[in-house]
Amino acid sequence: MSSSTRDDLIFKALADSRRRAILDLLKDAPRTTGELCEHFGSTLDRCTVMQHIGVLERAELILVRREGRTRWNYLNAAPFQEIHERWISPYAAHAVEVLSKLKRDLEGE
Repeated sequence: MSSSTRDDLIFKALADSRRRAILDLLKDAPRTTGELCEHFGSTLDRCTVMQHIGVLERAELILVRREGRTRWNYLNAAPFQEIHERWISPYAAHAVEVLSKLKRDLEGE
């Protein structure tokens, strides 16, 4: 899979608030598919939750491990690290540099 295609899958997966909610739940601890379905209760049926999990899995934002009939879903932090390194880190480094310069200027160094 090309980098561009993978990026598209990731950003499309993150575009939906319900999928971000699933990722927020997995950030705290791995969850079974049943636990994720229970969390959404009456707002989403099991089939819809499974579709959202499928989108996250194809984007490699979650990893799935099966134990018998139980399906455990884990947050995959690697794509988030890659996004941070590509899109956020260069701007954050510049912001720190600007703040350091401001501090030096204010302190008269």
